[in-house]
Amino acid sequence: MPELPEVEVIRRGLEPHLAGRRIVEVRFGGHRLRKPVRIKALRQWLCNARIETVERRAKYLLITMDNRACLVIHLGMTGRLGLFPFADHLLRHDHLGWKLDNGLEMRFNETRRFGAVEIFPPDDPALPLFLASLGPEPFAPEFSAAHLARLASGSRRPVKNLLLDGRVVAGIGNIYASEILFDAAIRPERPAGEITAPEWRRVVEATRLILQRAIAAGGTTIRDFVDSSGRPGYFKLQLAVYGRGGQPCPRCDRAIEKIVQAGRATYFCPGCQG
Repeated sequence: MPELPEVEVIRRGLEPHLAGRRIVEVRFGGHRLRKPVRIKALRQWLCNARIETVERRAKYLLITMDNRACLVIHLGMTGRLGLFPFADHLLRHDHLGWKLDNGLEMRFNETRRFGAVEIFPPDDPALPLFLASLGPEPFAPEFSAAHLARLASGSRRPVKNLLLDGRVVAGIGNIYASEILFDAAIRPERPAGEITAPEWRRVVEATRLILQRAIAAGGTTIRDFVDSSGRPGYFKLQLAVYGRGGQPCPRCDRAIEKIVQAGRATYFCPGCQG
């Protein structure tokens, strides 16, 4: 599933080509995604409107128009968003296409239909409420050791599960949670309420470092992710523990272990994170 770095890579790839462009047509493949696609509302608020900003919040892309409507896109499990020359027909698994005034088309392709596309009309109070429900961005000052310690106080929830909670911090997914805890030398099963202040500071520092490196490498491609130009991400080559069960730890040579937490695979080093 695309996580914060992958969505940020796509945002950076699309922004120079979308900002200032006018949407002239919205095409629909006819299949529902995670929720039904409100195609009439999409056409009402997007056709003939000009794109002003392309932003990211957590794992969501937010495209704001000059009429103050906001298009929100979640890539789901295998979603791809890219720019292509306009063609007569959408391809298989192309759920939506937004034709631009320069003859290009932004297309959303999702084979498993876990993605979501929503339109918020101008001044819709549901949008700020939705955004407020998300935790702070990892690079924001609000994401701090004190913030984590406060939310974790007294909690028996494993620390990795806490990091995956989008209400605690926005955008961290399964791959990066394992990498962050390895870098911070914290075992993923430890109860969050037992993490000390110095350890929380290591978590914050590791979070920013790992995510910055992943963005610089174009994200992580395990199976499906490609950027807006169709290129895979190369942070997979820098993964220290994720997907490396049974292989030697890059720091201490002990075998990396794999466990399952809340239905998700977790990788860690029993030596470095003991």
